[in-house]
Amino acid sequence: MYPNVDEKTADEITKSLDSQKDNAKNVPFIERTKAMEKAKEMLEKYKEETIKSLMINSGKSRQDAEGEVNSTISRLFLTLEEAYKLKGEFIPGDLAKENIGRFAIVKKEPVGLVLGISPFNYPLFISFTKVIPALLSGNVVILKPASANPIPVILMTRILESVGLFSNFFAMITGEGKIGSYMASNDLVNMVTFTGSTSVGKELSKIIGIKKVHLELGGRALAIVLKDTDLEKTANNIIKGSLSNAGQRCDAISGVVAEKEIYDDLLKLLKKKIKDIKYGNPFDKNVTMGTMISEKAVQDVEELVNDALKNRAKLEHGNKIKGCVFSPTLLSNVSPKMKIMNEEIFGPVIPVMKIDNYKEAISFANSLKYGLDMAVFTKDISKAFEISEKIKTGEITINGLPSHGVGLFPFGGTKLSGLGREGIGYSIDEFTEIKTIVIA
Repeated sequence: MYPNVDEKTADEITKSLDSQKDNAKNVPFIERTKAMEKAKEMLEKYKEETIKSLMINSGKSRQDAEGEVNSTISRLFLTLEEAYKLKGEFIPGDLAKENIGRFAIVKKEPVGLVLGISPFNYPLFISFTKVIPALLSGNVVILKPASANPIPVILMTRILESVGLFSNFFAMITGEGKIGSYMASNDLVNMVTFTGSTSVGKELSKIIGIKKVHLELGGRALAIVLKDTDLEKTANNIIKGSLSNAGQRCDAISGVVAEKEIYDDLLKLLKKKIKDIKYGNPFDKNVTMGTMISEKAVQDVEELVNDALKNRAKLEHGNKIKGCVFSPTLLSNVSPKMKIMNEEIFGPVIPVMKIDNYKEAISFANSLKYGLDMAVFTKDISKAFEISEKIKTGEITINGLPSHGVGLFPFGGTKLSGLGREGIGYSIDEFTEIKTIVIA
């Protein structure tokens, strides 16, 4: 681990890791998986300390912090499933006349030196959904976590260091955000994997150069609610999908579009349920929604809410601020042109918009610059599939909130939401390159 890294130290770390690429590649795969199993056991041993570090350093509720640690443990448990994607392929040449008598072996090889840059909202889990598959694939890895809350990542780094095998193949650095951009431009770095805002992702893409890149950027998940839905179930999903982790999720439900026939009833249910959310001090055992990451983050959300209110949105509940606490907030009478229905909110706010029919919802969803996640609630499976087919997005969930948990399903965006996919096995594809060996 290297704290407060400057450019000179960054260059030294990069050179040191680059010199270990062949050694990492040649470690037998079974040794890598055994090391990950040991790391899982260590994280389980220090689970309580890690949970508390997330509560203190990130303001997460006990519920959210424990969920993040459990997901990281599960990801380590599933390393063998992840590793299955490293298998090669045999292709006979006699499938084509000109290749009769030939065959090919197709194998996956590590890309080399991977730079991972992770965000503040899930500092532990997202950091190690990059590190775990990258190391399993035989790469060397440099990780730059968010400056706002690196403590949980430091704890996990200590665990990997204690395992031993990865001590020469993995380095975690802390420092200002610009150091990540500086390292991304280094020619010794073979791949950059970044999770964060679309604006930073755009800047990174300009300086990365010709190398492999994975970008998981901003999201704008709409909940499309049709008139035949189960309102109680739908309202529960919207509340949880919008307010978990204080709304600081790229896949959070950050807007609801409801058909006019059930708009008022849905709004009434949401208003009733949002009042029951206990928020504030993460160490209060009754609190299920903790604080936001900073007062600046609170101000950004406040600006979006105030802009909506200025443009005739109606405040149904919330909009109370104290330090890093932003109360669960419900807005009605929002319109398609409001900023709050077009920008990533990244806070505990639920704007609800009335629509005439589901085709209007499809049109609005496709007008957004983001395409990471969506949700549709209806009993009509034909309409659900029609909506799913017509909306341009990386993922859409039918009758449930967007939730990626351990990463069993592939996750990633279209449009300004990024490039590439993450998930069990799918991440391995991102961190490897295909080599074809033809035998004539």
